[in-house]
This record gives sequence, structure tokens and C-alpha cells, in this order.
Amino acid sequence: MRSLIALVRWAVVGCLWASPFGAAFAIVATADVHLAVAQEDEAVVNEEGAPPANEEEAAPAESDVPAENDDATATTPIAPPQSYLGWLTESLGWLYSVIFLLLSFALVAVFVMNVLTARRENILPSQLIEGFEAHLNAKKYQEAYELAKNDESFLGKVLSAGLARISSGYPQAIEAMQEVGEEENMRLEHRLSYLALIGTISPMFGLLGTVDGMVQAFDVIAHSTVTPKPAELADGIATALVTTLVGLWLAIPAIAAFNILRNRMARLVLEVGIVSENLMSRFQNVGGPKLP
Repeated sequence: MRSLIALVRWAVVGCLWASPFGAAFAIVATADVHLAVAQEDEAVVNEEGAPPANEEEAAPAESDVPAENDDATATTPIAPPQSYLGWLTESLGWLYSVIFLLLSFALVAVFVMNVLTARRENILPSQLIEGFEAHLNAKKYQEAYELAKNDESFLGKVLSAGLARISSGYPQAIEAMQEVGEEENMRLEHRLSYLALIGTISPMFGLLGTVDGMVQAFDVIAHSTVTPKPAELADGIATALVTTLVGLWLAIPAIAAFNILRNRMARLVLEVGIVSENLMSRFQNVGGPKLP
């Protein structure tokens, strides 16, 4: 049993790293495991502490037990209580479970991709700035152009576009840098917009589940010849509430991550414009170097 509990705990830890939807279910699963362990330990203690019953006292005489009490002593076995995790899964149903799991894993993948993209070294690398400025100071314009062109960062693409057009004049170089900057900025925003998309459609699926669950509940009422019991309406109402809850679980972190990353990228893009113009400002009053 202990090895089984350890295995469940490792599975829970894996879910916590998988997705926010899996994290919420993992927390509930951990609580269920601890509850099962506590119930098992309590049962063991009760069995060990209970004194052995006297067979003569435990077994009453046949003459003392009326025959009509046989039916009274036969009780219906009570089903064990369902865990919270199992109730959530059953309330969602397989369709909404698959939808929210796909949205959850997509959220994690898009978030990690944008976090890696929004690093300073991917947009505004310090080594490129130092090397490019050193080549310009040494009047090695071809080497500076090759350094910027071989760099895949945001700043590298902007500098290579400006230096390639500097022979036509400084205004043309600035215009080329602005065009490339707008194109790269649009690419970053498109990739980041998937976070906002997930944050928008997740509560919409929750709302769809809410309407679906209420339709199920009213369908039970419509097809019942008598007043339906609350237990008969519980399935539809549970679907309505749980889908809304899970949709909000996904939407809140998605919208928060979108706004945080958008502000960071906007600040880095602004720094790219300032740094690139400062590096190219030395060609403001000249025709620019002639690149072969």
C-alpha cells in the first residue's frame, strides 16, 4: 500500500508540471490519497484495539431471536463515497474533459514558447551590440553587416536591414529599419495572441457546458410525470457548474500571462528601436559606406 501511495504522489507531481487543469486535478487527487490512507490506518487501529468477542455472548440463542427479525437485520450495503476527483471527471463528461485537456496543454505550450521568445538575449543581445559597435568604430562596415545578418535576433534583423540601405542615404536606412521592425513586431504579437485566444474561448466552452447542463436538467423535468427528485437533477446542474469552473481555471492564468508578456515585449521592442537608431546615428550626415 505504501508503494502505491508513493506512486500516486509521483503521478500527482507530474500533473502539477503538466498544466493548470492537471494541477487542479492533482491537488484533489492528493487529498483523496491522504483521505484513503487515514481511513485505512483508522481501520487497522480499530481491528487491533478491539477485544476478542466471546462466542457464547456474540452468538445469541436461537430461541431468543424471533424469526420475524431476519428481514430487519438484512440491510442494504452502503456504496463508498465518491472522491471529489471522480465527481469532477464524471460531471465534465468525456467531451468536455477532452476539450479542456487540449486547451490546457496548448496553454502550457504557447506560454513556454512565448517566455523563451521574450528573453532579452533573443530580442536585444548584448554581444551583438558590443560587436557591431566595435566594427563600426574600426570602420569595418562589411564585418558589421555580416555580424548583424548572421544574428537571428530582432535587433540583428533591424541592423542588417538598415546597414544594407545606408548606401542610399540615412533616411532610406531608417525607413528600412522601421519596416523590418514592424514586421518582426507583428510576428511576436501574432505568436502572443494565441494566449489571448485560449483565455477567450475557455470560458466560452464553460458557458457552453453551463447551457448544456441546464438543458439536461430541464429535460429531466419535462419528461417526468411526477416532481423529480434533486438527485435526478444533480447531473445536469453539476455539468453546468463544473464546466464553468474549469473554463475559468484556464482563462484567468491565460489572460494574466498574455498581459504580462505583452508589456515585456513592448518594452524590449522599444529598446530595439532606441539602440538601433543610436548605432546608426553616426551615418546621419554622410552618404554611408559602400557595401560590395
